[in-house]
Amino acid sequence: MSAPYAASPIFDDQTLPAALRNDHRTKTGTWGLLRVLDGEVRLIFTEPRIEHRVTPDSPAIIPPQATHYVVPVCAMRMQVEFFRERPDLNEGATNG
Repeated sequence: MSAPYAASPIFDDQTLPAALRNDHRTKTGTWGLLRVLDGEVRLIFTEPRIEHRVTPDSPAIIPPQATHYVVPVCAMRMQVEFFRERPDLNEGATNG
């Protein structure tokens, strides 16, 4: 798998910004990989509406420009890594 070119800060359920809790999208050509370090979040894509459960064992791929938002389910810690190509994960990824 290619290495990410950038990553967000690590957020928890208290510090997760409103921008991530509401509809947003990655830039053209930018893939996201949502990794939950502790706890659980719901990753919700809006068109079409698809919901993924994201845990430490099950990261989620975010395609370029896919409108989505994050909902913490419980106490959690998460980070988003950014790639120029679709991350190639053999296990535990949610295909976005």
